[in-house]
Amino acid sequence: MAGDDVTQTLAAMGPRLRVVRERRGVTLADVSRATGISPSTLSRIETGRRKPTLEVVLQLAKEYAVALDELAGTAPAPATEPRSTAPHSFGDDKAVLPLTPYVGGLHAHKHVLPAVAKPPGRPRQVSHEGYEWLCVLYGRLWLTLGDQDLVLTAGDVVEFDTRIPHGVANAGPAGPVEYLIMFGPQGERLRLRTPPAADRGTGGRKAAE
Repeated sequence: MAGDDVTQTLAAMGPRLRVVRERRGVTLADVSRATGISPSTLSRIETGRRKPTLEVVLQLAKEYAVALDELAGTAPAPATEPRSTAPHSFGDDKAVLPLTPYVGGLHAHKHVLPAVAKPPGRPRQVSHEGYEWLCVLYGRLWLTLGDQDLVLTAGDVVEFDTRIPHGVANAGPAGPVEYLIMFGPQGERLRLRTPPAADRGTGGRKAAE
């Protein structure tokens, strides 16, 4: 493998490690306790600010029970079966459906929280490097941002720096909650592109003339 290929592989490994950890439903602190690797080191690896050593990769591969070629992105695709798009299940019954290949930069996924029989306790909060954009598709989502508590409904959109402690839960027993997340692991943000107000008022005719 050429030097450039090695650099690219290591750069893409951080986001893959984050995805694998999230699939297992564990926090950086959980992984740190199990492996002895500090949470700050794990965070820098996941966000691409630090290249993982072979020793660290081996430790994490063992902890997550994944093959090294999967972390390196070199696992061969199945010859007869298409890649599965089934949601990944978490310990709290939350399902996550990846919508992007997670090779760095902005990536997206759909989350589904199951219906609850009674109002939940305040969501457990986490914080990490990055920036997040969230849009509720269905149901009522309880979002906590630091000391703030927000109840979002279908069509509501929020964006926030993920260094702020945050957590989510189903806000009520009416049914499940579905929402989309766009996440930038190194702080990438969405760019809002809309026509000028005058153009919107004329239905775009001005731009076409």
